[in-house]
Amino acid sequence: MATEETPGGENRSRELPAEVRSVPAEPGEGAAPEQAEQQEKQQSEQASLSGRQRLMEGLWPPRVTRPQLIVALLLFVLGLGLAIQVRSNNDSSALRGARQEDLVRILDELDDRTQRLEGEKQRLEDQRTGLENSSDQAEEARKQTVEKERQLGILAGTVAAQGPGITLTIDDKKGSVEADMLLDAIQELRAAGAEAIQINDVRVVANTYLSDTDSGGVRVDGRKVGKPYRFKVIGKPQDLEPALNIPGGVVQTLEKEQATVTVTRAEKIVVDALRAAKRPDYARSSSQ
Repeated sequence: MATEETPGGENRSRELPAEVRSVPAEPGEGAAPEQAEQQEKQQSEQASLSGRQRLMEGLWPPRVTRPQLIVALLLFVLGLGLAIQVRSNNDSSALRGARQEDLVRILDELDDRTQRLEGEKQRLEDQRTGLENSSDQAEEARKQTVEKERQLGILAGTVAAQGPGITLTIDDKKGSVEADMLLDAIQELRAAGAEAIQINDVRVVANTYLSDTDSGGVRVDGRKVGKPYRFKVIGKPQDLEPALNIPGGVVQTLEKEQATVTVTRAEKIVVDALRAAKRPDYARSSSQ
């Protein structure tokens, strides 16, 4: 509603148009402070929600390119190679700190084992050739059977044996030597080519077992052996003695337990402790 003056001096009101009558206010103008805060909070929540949605859309599903796959494969191969190298270094760390003369002795022992296996191979080949070329194959087969029986008797402990070898004496005054240490000595001697072993008066065979006693001693196949422990071993002395004296081997382990260890070579060792031959209850020969 507006007022205008007429020529006669009279005031007359006239009505304004609807679009002139009301003017919209600016956004937020005249609004309460609480409503403005709520609007800003809603806008910020919508903005953060849309940002998370955009991030998820960018990460999943993953878009992997071919160069990225190649780089990942190369990194995997590199890591695997490093792991193998570290493990190899750990395995050889025991020999890394050994002295030069110890390393030479270990190499000589490996060469001797190789030569011993080659000799055994040659002997078996000669036996086969003898059987194939002998005019009296039956007699030759009988001789080889007798020889084989004698060899198996030595291994089984049913017959006495003699030959070059060593004597290993372990004096355990502290009572710290246990069965597993003596078992390590037996295994090391067998690996070095021992053909017959006797501990005190007990013959060591394939099924020999060792155990500790309550009083601190050791039993071999259920029989208690007294101290000192005396090993009589038949084999090549040049192979047997170095096998016991390798760095970290049997001798050093026993000496750490304050045991006195003596290894003596001999041209003739007699192993005369015998084991009774047992007939198997169930096993039978499969040859016809």
